[in-house]
Amino acid sequence: MVRFSWGLVDRVKPFVGVIFLNVGFAGMDILSMAALKQGMSSSVFLVYANLIATAVLAPFAAFIDRNENAKVTHRILPKILLLSTMEAACGNLYFIGMKHTSATFAATMGNTLPALAFLLAWLLGLERVRIKDVRSRAKVIGTMATVAGAMIMTLTKGRVIPLPWTREGNLDELGGKVIGQHENSILGAALLAAAYFLWASFIIVQAIVLREYPAELSLTTLVNLFNTMECTLLALVMPGNTASDWLIKWDIKTQAALFNGVICVGIGYYIQAAVTKLKGPVFVTAFSPLSAVMVAIIASFVLAETLFLGRVIGAIIIIGGLYLVLWGKSDEYELVLPSFIQTEETHRGDEKLQPNPNVHQMEIASRDGALNINLEPDR
Repeated sequence: MVRFSWGLVDRVKPFVGVIFLNVGFAGMDILSMAALKQGMSSSVFLVYANLIATAVLAPFAAFIDRNENAKVTHRILPKILLLSTMEAACGNLYFIGMKHTSATFAATMGNTLPALAFLLAWLLGLERVRIKDVRSRAKVIGTMATVAGAMIMTLTKGRVIPLPWTREGNLDELGGKVIGQHENSILGAALLAAAYFLWASFIIVQAIVLREYPAELSLTTLVNLFNTMECTLLALVMPGNTASDWLIKWDIKTQAALFNGVICVGIGYYIQAAVTKLKGPVFVTAFSPLSAVMVAIIASFVLAETLFLGRVIGAIIIIGGLYLVLWGKSDEYELVLPSFIQTEETHRGDEKLQPNPNVHQMEIASRDGALNINLEPDR
């Protein structure tokens, strides 16, 4: 007799986590663009966002990770500093690029993230690619489809799809102007491309560091702490920043910093680290095109933006691509199976599960600093 335990919830958690992550990033794009249009300094904004995230996470990290066998050694500290530097550079490039383009353009550029992460993961040995294997081909094609679908969704309009809660007109008060209207759009696009390359690299390096420092909550807190220091130094020397930029008022700037600090930099980065540790970096980034879909959905409600046929077609392609990626990685998910499908035989005695010889075994080895994950069936 087969019965299900709470392990089923554990299997669903990574999917819920990445969906929450992309909802948060979509909200960040909308709020941040609104704040930028109100004259927010992107460098000062990042200081407050990371400071808030550090303050929120530090108590939880001290309590939850107190029993973790993770120490900040002389080998780990430089890697944590590298992560914080990459995050600081990525954040500043991202918001400056958004300021020169639009929130829609920034979300569109984000759809290059799965392809970049998949390529980097493959080069570093974190992701297995076998061209002759149908699942490997599915992962490659699915990743390409998610990128293509998101680009179609944002760059192609088509006819208008009338919705009861929308109205006609160009109602993009928060910065979602048509791509190309900004005179610095080329500069903004270049900055956003650099930001997403750094972000893809951050996710890969984070996956490697988590093998040596398995306390993801403490790692996220330390990265945010060092990131706060680095962003503070950068904001102090950044031309154009004035004393008024540092004043705290209850306006859209403060609200955006709170949302970004608590939801994105704080909870979001912790969820990203936890899911990366469980499922790998490609699993996390394969869902990133969903943020572009969510921006369109949120904007249709909050901003009453018009919904175009091109966006719907792009969304369908994105969903199809995501299913291809997930199917391609489904053989890896079988590793979770024994934790939630249990037989009566395994519940005798001390209730501990016995390993199933028919289930794939995971072998993890380090070679030249790269993480190699090999999944081979027991024979």
